[in-house]
Formats: sequence, structure tokens, C-alpha cells
Amino acid sequence: MSTIKKIGIIGAGQMGSGIAHVCAQAGYEVVISDISPEILQKSVAAISKNMDRQVQKGKLTEADKTAAIARISTGSDLSVFHDADLVVEAATENEALKREIFKKLVPNLKPEALIATNTSSISITRLAASTDRPSKFMGMHFMNPVPVMQLVELIRGIATDEATFSAIAELTANIGKTAAVAEDFPAFIVNRILLPMINEAVYTLYEGVGGVQAIDTALKLGANHPMGPLELADFIGLDTCLAVMQVLYEGLADSKYRPCPLLVKYVEAGWVGRKVGRGFYDYSKNPPVPTR
Repeated sequence: MSTIKKIGIIGAGQMGSGIAHVCAQAGYEVVISDISPEILQKSVAAISKNMDRQVQKGKLTEADKTAAIARISTGSDLSVFHDADLVVEAATENEALKREIFKKLVPNLKPEALIATNTSSISITRLAASTDRPSKFMGMHFMNPVPVMQLVELIRGIATDEATFSAIAELTANIGKTAAVAEDFPAFIVNRILLPMINEAVYTLYEGVGGVQAIDTALKLGANHPMGPLELADFIGLDTCLAVMQVLYEGLADSKYRPCPLLVKYVEAGWVGRKVGRGFYDYSKNPPVPTR
């Protein structure tokens, strides 16, 4: 298998931008694709701004930042991936959307290209089946924010071959991340543990055991968590939290994973967290104030 030199990223949101950031900084040529040219412009601007912070902190030189940005290109058509060695999908956590993306992606790839998905919960085996190369497909679940978080979960599908796994594991090390290998079960390791905790925190609020600030303070000071569970839910996105809980509930058929009705209500209201300015906290205030 040829060495990975050029990496494609599908999706220019927070996760896609973060993945592009660390890959370009590590010396890889990167091309980002998104249906919105405006989002692509914002993505590159965000990457540049985040690298500026690294320069200010002495973690990156100005010359290295300039070189990294120069290695990033963008495009709104999947044909930009025609010469990519690996394409990482970082679209919304929606299985139907991801499967549709992969079907459209495949005709634009060279035969030997690898595909990775940044899904945080969905079956790698099912997603791989929507491509023409299940043996060259696997999960590469980055944590948010990507430039800061050290972990990448690596997940094989049932058909993933050893050469693909080895190439992705090598890439993970090359971009300065630490791999945790997970089996292809719903939500893998991190979200299998983390999201039920967040869901239980929402139940605690729903049942009136404690208020938003009391719940977050209790976990920050009582369990030494850097963020409270409701604050973290807002950071992740309540829509993403709900999607993962639905995967767990449906995939494992266990009532303990039932999404809290209050979480469902917030998502239905469009109050999905920091990205829209309102979730369990109202971010139009400084400091943010609880919405319940």
C-alpha cells in the first residue's frame, strides 16, 4: 500500500476543520470539501486563527503555520478527491446522509484510496457496505476540539483488512494522536460511556433532582470533571447527543439507553447548544445563564 500523502476531508464544520488542521500541521496535503463555499471560507479562516493561537503560545512557528495553511485547499465538488490517498468523512451524525455521501464519493476515488469515517456511534460495517471497498474502510473517531484532544478511536468494520488498519494507525501516530482500538459496537468506547452519563444528567434535571448549575457544579467539584455534563452536552451539540443515544437505544435494545424526553424536547425546539447560542444555557448572556 502506498504511503498516505494527500488527505481529503468531507465536511468543513468544527470536526472537519479540526481534522484538516492537525493533518496539515503534520505535513500532509489536505483538501476539504463542503457543499457551502461560505463554510469552506470560514473553515480555513478558523484553522488559521487557531494556528495563530498556537504561534502565540510558542507551540508553532509563524513559518510552520504559513506552510501548513499552504497545504490546505478546498472545493465544493467531490471530484477534488480524485488523487487523495485517504478521505475522512466528517459530516453530521446521520447514517442515511453518510451512506449517501459515500455512494457519491466512490466514483471520484482512485482504486487504492482508503476511506475513514469520523462517526461517533454508527456501525462501521454498515457504512462500509455502502462503498465499493469495505476492506479499505474503517472508523477514525476524533475528539472535539481536534487540535487539543489527544485521542482517536480506531474501529475496524468486519471487512477492514490489516493493511488499511496499519496505514490509519500509522497516520494517527504521525499527526501526534494516541489511538484507542474499539470494536464495532454502537457508540464504541468513549460515547458508550460518556453519552449515557450526559443522558442521566438530563434525567436528573428532568426529574427535578437538581438545577442546571447544581448538576454541573456537582460533577465538576465532586468528580473533578473539567466541564459539567450539561455544559458538555451544549458543547457537543444536543442534536449529536440525541443521535448517539438513539443509536445506543436501537442498537443494544436496552431501556437504560432511552433518550431523556427533555433532551428530545430541547432538540425539537432547536435549542441544540453553543453552536446556535442556546441549549441548557443561554449563550447570549455573559456569563451564560441556565435556560431551565
